[in-house]
Amino acid sequence: MIPEHKIQEVLDRVDLVGLVSRHVELKKSGREWKGRCPFHQEKTPSFYVVPEKRFYFCHGCRASGDAVSFVQRYLGKTFLDAVRDLARELGIDLEAQQDPGMRERQQIKEATDQAAEHFRALLWHDDEGRAARAYINSRGVSDETAQAFGLGWAPNAWSLLAERFQKTGMLDAGMKAGLVLKRNTGDGCFDFFRSRLMVPIRAPEGRPIAFGGRLVHAEEGPKYLNSRESRLYNKSETLFGMDQARDEVRKRKAAVLVEGYFDCIGLHQVGVRHAVALCSTNLTAGHLQVLKRGEARELVLLLDGDSAGLAAVERLAGPLLAAGATARVALLPQGDDPDTFARREGAEGVEQLLESAQPLTTHLFASLLPQGKGATFEEKMAALERLKPVATQVPVGVVRSSLFSALAEHFGWRAADVEAALRSKAPLPKPAASQAAPTPVRPPAEKPPAPMEALYVAAVLREPRLLGRDVFRVCDELSHMGLRMALMHATTGQGTQDALYESSDAVKRAIETSWRQLPTEGQELEHAFSTICQEIMVRRINERLAYITRATEQTLGAFDLTEETRQLQAERVELLALKKRVLEELRPAPTGTKAPMQPV
Repeated sequence: MIPEHKIQEVLDRVDLVGLVSRHVELKKSGREWKGRCPFHQEKTPSFYVVPEKRFYFCHGCRASGDAVSFVQRYLGKTFLDAVRDLARELGIDLEAQQDPGMRERQQIKEATDQAAEHFRALLWHDDEGRAARAYINSRGVSDETAQAFGLGWAPNAWSLLAERFQKTGMLDAGMKAGLVLKRNTGDGCFDFFRSRLMVPIRAPEGRPIAFGGRLVHAEEGPKYLNSRESRLYNKSETLFGMDQARDEVRKRKAAVLVEGYFDCIGLHQVGVRHAVALCSTNLTAGHLQVLKRGEARELVLLLDGDSAGLAAVERLAGPLLAAGATARVALLPQGDDPDTFARREGAEGVEQLLESAQPLTTHLFASLLPQGKGATFEEKMAALERLKPVATQVPVGVVRSSLFSALAEHFGWRAADVEAALRSKAPLPKPAASQAAPTPVRPPAEKPPAPMEALYVAAVLREPRLLGRDVFRVCDELSHMGLRMALMHATTGQGTQDALYESSDAVKRAIETSWRQLPTEGQELEHAFSTICQEIMVRRINERLAYITRATEQTLGAFDLTEETRQLQAERVELLALKKRVLEELRPAPTGTKAPMQPV
């Protein structure tokens, strides 16, 4: 919850020499301060504080880091406690500086987590969840699949969840999440979801961010009811099932898109594990961006074979063509939906259907104008009228020109005539300069983490016990605050999902890229982690050696060396010895082991 810029302000304002001097006797040594290391027993001082660069290091035990890591290590504090303690001394009010939106997002997240556990427990309760479990079984969903997707049950009770929130002091958060509503008359709140099978909608990292509720054994209310949007949940940027599908999507470089939660669940149950579903009726650029981050290069639309399925193709075609996405269309037999078809035909039947899918434009043209060039003028004009909503979404450029050329070929007309017929209205004039809307001020883009540091954090997220093998204490040297926060989450019992969930997009991208470069597990991962640690350590030593070279190159030829030059030269000898020890500890990986990819 502490913004990264506030952590950086703490590091910029803290007097590192003064902080360390409380616990270590330091003496001025040129531009640095020197003393005996507080982290190991030594007689000859080898511990340096470099105020210019705001870090400390020890040549003996290799301890190094900034002010926060010093407080963590010397006083045994957690990362967050160390930041808070230093901020309190410096008079930096972290709480006041927090983004109110971030605080609200955190509250909604906690309420959503609690609701997900509440619904899940009720589903598996012997008596309370019996009817809901019977409905799940009637849909062909196994207990294992229900548990994997975190299904739950909201009974026909007015305030069961509201009372739980009241007891835990989270009623306001529950209202912000849209899970409970204030009564129109009198005091108190009532539950938004009642008599519904609850389907958690999760972020790609696996955390619940909203719910879909399917009415069961009741007649009041819509068949499906979804959470309202919040600071945590934006339906135009969320794909249901992406948390379960992302590994298979990455493996196949493709995703299958369906329109219903249970269609997606049914496909996963039979083994089609790269299926995802829309949380709304529209496909947006945000959805396509989620798929792109998941490395999906192709999207297969698996839709009902009835008129609703055909209409869905027309609705989805505009955003897909506008984005230049590679898409194909697979239509089910009349009367089938993906769920029923998957249960009857199994994974093999679904895969055959997906293999036979047609390119999006081929299907679109054939369904709108089956006769092609042989169609009547009236039929062609009717088809073009239906294509107008699609064409208007495609921006001017190569894709638009290619679309008109392909349409002209199918219709037997000139491309210019097709374009004229599809032009629903003239483009709006651009506003005059004096009337133009002011350009919004955007915050500066976050600096991406160093690739090698991202590899380090990705390895620890994959296998937390590796942190114990970090003999160089690289964890204290991570320069990117986002990576340090992710590491803190993963190593304080909150787990990998929380670490990624709380991270910025830049940190997520860096960690996910690094994750794919690492071996999966076992000895190969250990060797890779050791190599990463030593690589970071060697780079740091080389940076210091380069600094010493620059600082002494003008004075080495003098008859009498200054005290500062002599100390830097002595440090250079120590660094070279340390570098040798680091390199000697790098053992070759066993035969067949792949080292981590070097960042470009």
